[in-house]
Amino acid sequence: MSISKSQLKLITSLSQKKYRQKHNLFIAEGIKVVNELLQSDFEVALIFCTNEFKTSLPKAKIVRVSETELNKISSLKSPNKVLSLFKIPEDKPIQNSGLILALDAINDPGNLGTIIRLCDWFGISQLICSKDTVDCYNQKVVQASMGSLTRISIQYLDLKNYLDKSPLPTFIADMNGENIYKTNVPKEGILVMGNEANGVSEEIKNQVQHKISIPRFGETQKTESLNVAMATAILISEFKRDM
Repeated sequence: MSISKSQLKLITSLSQKKYRQKHNLFIAEGIKVVNELLQSDFEVALIFCTNEFKTSLPKAKIVRVSETELNKISSLKSPNKVLSLFKIPEDKPIQNSGLILALDAINDPGNLGTIIRLCDWFGISQLICSKDTVDCYNQKVVQASMGSLTRISIQYLDLKNYLDKSPLPTFIADMNGENIYKTNVPKEGILVMGNEANGVSEEIKNQVQHKISIPRFGETQKTESLNVAMATAILISEFKRDM
């Protein structure tokens, strides 16, 4: 069996967010990522794979392809035996408990994928994203999350409105905030991380009282800022220190 023209058109279209939303599908590639998704609650629609990829899925959902065909539909430099289409799950209700991470206009897919992995590592089950944050079902995000996407509840909403209504204390990462190492942070709350270039928007800065920062210890003090995923890891670690 080979890839049909309609299937090729569908796969190509899913590189764009509007078509992922239209078809309610996203792409995952590689043995590890696909297997993680297959073992989760995510529903598989179709799998395109070489004979080397073993699966017990119904034959109707499997399209066996050559490595040459896989290479044509893959976005990876070195295609890894399998590309699959999964259905985008429905949003889960937000629980106002524990530590929640919120992202304000994160643009880079690699950063978002890494942050999803950080949530998984530190046991943060809820990730709230502003509507202008990169789509978590972007193919590069899915790859960078390395399967952690299956274990984190991610929602896109009006971030300002959400923070206004949440009963939890909110903290934002800000270069001029209080030293995180000298701040008593709660076990439950919301940590807001901002855009790679501009940080947290002024609108949200103005509505949040608690501002925290990671101090620079370098002698020259010339480093402008940390990568947002790196900063997220440091701050989450401090919130989780005594848990």
